[in-house]
Amino acid sequence: MCERRGGRAAQERHPRRAGEEVADRRGVRPGAHMTSSKGVVNGSFEEGGYVPSQRRVERERFKRARARRAVGVAALSTLVTAVVLFLVITRSPGWPRTRETFFSAAYARKALPEVLDGLLLNLRLLVVCGAAVLVLGLLLAVARTLRGPVFFPLRALATAYTDFFRGLPLIICLLMVVFGVPALRLQGVTTDPVMLGGTALVLTYSAYVAEVFRAGIESVHPSQRAAARSLGLSGGQTLRFVVLPQAVRRVVPPLLNDLVSLQKDTGLVSIAGAVDAVYAAQIIAGRDFNFTPYVVAGLVFVALTIPMTRGTDWITARMDRKRAQGGLV
Repeated sequence: MCERRGGRAAQERHPRRAGEEVADRRGVRPGAHMTSSKGVVNGSFEEGGYVPSQRRVERERFKRARARRAVGVAALSTLVTAVVLFLVITRSPGWPRTRETFFSAAYARKALPEVLDGLLLNLRLLVVCGAAVLVLGLLLAVARTLRGPVFFPLRALATAYTDFFRGLPLIICLLMVVFGVPALRLQGVTTDPVMLGGTALVLTYSAYVAEVFRAGIESVHPSQRAAARSLGLSGGQTLRFVVLPQAVRRVVPPLLNDLVSLQKDTGLVSIAGAVDAVYAAQIIAGRDFNFTPYVVAGLVFVALTIPMTRGTDWITARMDRKRAQGGLV
């Protein structure tokens, strides 16, 4: 009783403030410094809030200065490299002739409208062939991952298809489809060079995309299938609702990389006679004996590819951050 009365009397003589009580409950005395496990003083709590220590302020200032110094060094080294390359190229003996043949501003202005008109065909091929590649690649991947002896013919056929078209160069596949299919004179088979060129692109890229999907499917832990089957889901339902959603999320970055490559390779349909950006540049170059239109077409493809590549990198980094935080990708 004496101790209890004494404690109550002490509290009445020395009342606590609200912030002090919270600080004591957390094991920190009011006004005390926060010290890390390594003994570095980080800051203190006062009535106005958290106040960083002098050492922490100096550390943050050093980090900012180091970041600014790194940016400056990178910019300076890039500038020096660019200047050296520019001087080496422009002071070479054949530069005047090369500039007139490949970098003529007059020919570039004349070729740009026709190249952009042909680019519309490349964009249409990218959209249509990209969708077809994703669908066919997913079907091939599912066929290769089917289990049971009854599905062996499907697995063997999908494996043979994937091995053949992954090993066959795209240019040879284009030549075989574009010139071989019309030679068969089959009834009801189109001879349109755009359709045949797009078919060759789909045949080749679906083999690569199938392997990407298959890697994603096999990355799903077997316990996911077992848990789904234990809940009463059939094999098809397990694949549709459990395996494929996880697999597709995991392979988004490599799929986007394949689409970037497909966007560039749509220019190969020019060998079939389709008037795309590359073939439009070829027509102008053959007419004027100047290769500047090829440079214009190349820069147009680069201008399309860079945003897609940067978007792929951003999505990849975002998924990595979520994976590191333990969230759903």
